Amino acid sequence: MGLPGKVLAERLNYSFSRPELLETALTHRSMGRKNNERLEFLGDAVLGLCVSESLYELFPQVEEGDLSRLRASLVNRETLAAIAGELALGDELLLGGGELKSGGFRRSSILADALEAVIGAVYLDGGFEPAQRLIQSLYADRLKRLPPPAELKDPKTRLQECLQGQGLQLPEYHVEAILGKDHEQRFQVICSVPGSTFRAQGEGSSRRKAEQAAAAAVLKRLTQ
Repeated sequence: MGLPGKVLAERLNYSFSRPELLETALTHRSMGRKNNERLEFLGDAVLGLCVSESLYELFPQVEEGDLSRLRASLVNRETLAAIAGELALGDELLLGGGELKSGGFRRSSILADALEAVIGAVYLDGGFEPAQRLIQSLYADRLKRLPPPAELKDPKTRLQECLQGQGLQLPEYHVEAILGKDHEQRFQVICSVPGSTFRAQGEGSSRRKAEQAAAAAVLKRLTQ
C-alpha cells in the first residue's frame, strides 16, 4: 500500500520528492508522537509571510493596521478549514480511533492545522518558491474578493470612528436582559449615543456579540 496523500498531492499540483513529509502532515496527534504539529508550526509561519507579501503588493496605500486585519481574515481557522474542505483534505487525514469516531475529519481546528502542516511539508520538500506558489493558488480567488479594509473593523470600532468624525459623543452600552439558561444564554444590549436619538438593540450569545450587533444597528442608522 502506498503512502497516503497521493490524491491530495494531485489537487495541490505538487509532486513531493519526499512523500513521507506529506504523510506526516496528514497525521494527527491522536496517532502518536510522530504527528503534524511541528509541520503546522512551520507552515503557519510560511503562510503568514506569503499572505503578508501578497497583501503588501495588492494594497500599496493601505496602512499596517488594515493590512493586519486583512491578513487575519485570510489565515484564521475558518478560512483555512474552508480551503481544506475544498481540497477534500479531511478524506486523507490519519486519525486515531477516538477522533475517527467523533468525526475529527470534519473538525475545523483539525482541518486548519493539517492545511498549515501541508504547507510546511511543501516548504521543507521544495523550498520557499513552491510553497509560495501553492499559497497563491489556494488564495487567488479570496484575494480577489477581499472587502475594503475598513469593512473588516468590528462594528464597535467603526461606530466610534463614525461618531468621532461627525463630532458626536461616544456610544454607551447597557445590558437590557439576559435570557435562557446558564449554558445557552442570550444577551440583549442597548447601544445609545448621548445627546442624540440614535439608539438600537442587539442580541448575541455573549455580551460582546450583543454589543457588536447593537453597534452595527446604530451604525446602519447613521450611514443611511
